[in-house]
Amino acid sequence: MSEKLSKTYEQDIIGDGINSIQKVIEPHGEESGRTTRFILIGISMLFLFVMLVLPLIVVIVKALGDGWQAYTKAISDRYTVKALELTLFATVCAVAVNTIFGVFASFLLSKFYFRGRQMLATLIDIPFSISPVIAGLVFILTFGNIGWMGGFLKAHNIKIVFAVPGVILATIFVTFPFVFRELFPVMNAQGKDEEEAAALMGADGFTIFRRITFPHIKWALLYGIVLCTARAMGEFGAVSVISGHLRGKTNTLPLHVEILYNEFSTTAAFAVSSILVILAVVILIIRSLIERKRKLL
Repeated sequence: MSEKLSKTYEQDIIGDGINSIQKVIEPHGEESGRTTRFILIGISMLFLFVMLVLPLIVVIVKALGDGWQAYTKAISDRYTVKALELTLFATVCAVAVNTIFGVFASFLLSKFYFRGRQMLATLIDIPFSISPVIAGLVFILTFGNIGWMGGFLKAHNIKIVFAVPGVILATIFVTFPFVFRELFPVMNAQGKDEEEAAALMGADGFTIFRRITFPHIKWALLYGIVLCTARAMGEFGAVSVISGHLRGKTNTLPLHVEILYNEFSTTAAFAVSSILVILAVVILIIRSLIERKRKLL
């Protein structure tokens, strides 16, 4: 009698377990699931439209508000051209420096293990946690006339603060971790077995990097360069503090937009802003193409 009861009890447990699993696995009603999906999609699309698409439309409409002639005059102004040249120059310098540093730092931290490795990785991420304005103030207190290096720089006639080198330095700082953060996980996941095998076979360091390491990281490297470029072109805070807002000398495009807007030249400000919008769209397209390539590999 007790055996029958225990078998019946076991069957009930098994049956309840199967029913519970079916309840978890089986999807909800098709109608309610479809409604929920449409609601979530609608909320997401509305948010993207209000926060991204609508501001871009406003920029373009305001830029062309006084006609095409006023628009071309604003973007061809000599101060605008100078600001664009400085923005591109600072971006190229920042991307070049951070690409070289990012490759070396990610290779060091992913292929070698030493004391202080984690601390070094944390220090590289400091620009993510420090306000760009604070970074600009730190550079002024370091390289300015009242800074602890001010006397040395002044004696050797080297000007960093309120000059182009300061703009480049600030841009490098705020974009410091981008290339490294894209390369490090890829190199870390790759390991170092292939490099060690190639070294045992007599390959030199450059050959190992070119034939083994680089093919694994090339898309991550390009992605990091694109992110670094986008961040460098739009930098405002640190550059605003260290540049001195010298028109035609240390003004980048974001700073030039601010000056035009403060002078109530609204149309010109939006016209110059449209240049940044166009550059951002181009970078976004390049980023999407690189992401697609990475997924195909």
